[in-house]
Amino acid sequence: MNTVELKNIKEQNYTLKESLRALRTNIQFCGDDIRTIMFTSAMPDEGKSTLTFELARSIAAAGKSVVIIDTDMRKSVAVGRYRARTLNGAGIYGLSHYLSGQIKLDEVLYATNVQNLFIVFAGRTVPNPTEILEKKYFEDMLVKSRETFDYVLIDCAPLGAAIDAAIVAKHCDGAILVTAQGEVPARAVISAKEQLDASGVHILGVVLNKVKMEKSHYGHYYGHYYGHYYGNYGNEGNGNKSKENK
Repeated sequence: MNTVELKNIKEQNYTLKESLRALRTNIQFCGDDIRTIMFTSAMPDEGKSTLTFELARSIAAAGKSVVIIDTDMRKSVAVGRYRARTLNGAGIYGLSHYLSGQIKLDEVLYATNVQNLFIVFAGRTVPNPTEILEKKYFEDMLVKSRETFDYVLIDCAPLGAAIDAAIVAKHCDGAILVTAQGEVPARAVISAKEQLDASGVHILGVVLNKVKMEKSHYGHYYGHYYGHYYGNYGNEGNGNKSKENK
């Protein structure tokens, strides 16, 4: 297994760490059989990729092994965002290379400089991501990943932009929908939820992101991710407090 160094990793402040810990705990209370989890959103730029990565860091810091699989082969920015570089100077391969049969699974699975955190990048942009996600290669990858790691977090393309997430959902134990406050029409969020329902995946809950916070009495703005498990998706839960939006 090759190793990549992720350079552009920001320090998590106390509030963010606590909020991610709450989300991690809520996932654990969903059951020990909930280990392969997909993250999607209704529209692009709602913060799902950053949430997936930061949650993976939180899980890894708790001593659990976790792998992120980036399935957004249409518009992934992970390699550039984290300035990923292999230690041996070789190029970075990804999911599209594996699913198209060009290379083996162990050639796209990378250890990182974050202890317990592993990653499969999306790879080169392809014209037919939905089609290749339906290949048995992808199902085999998830089976092997589940056998190897404590958690498998799958970063999916937004449902409002492509149906890829609905394909991925069929192989997952649960799904989390990320939505940005005030940026997406309610109808779009409902439509995304209905597509997940149609896939048969267990919807674990929703993370409300990019919430604008009032200025605190300490004189600064604060915020955090918040994840809440809903027995019924439509139930009212506690609000999210977040201004993290990457």
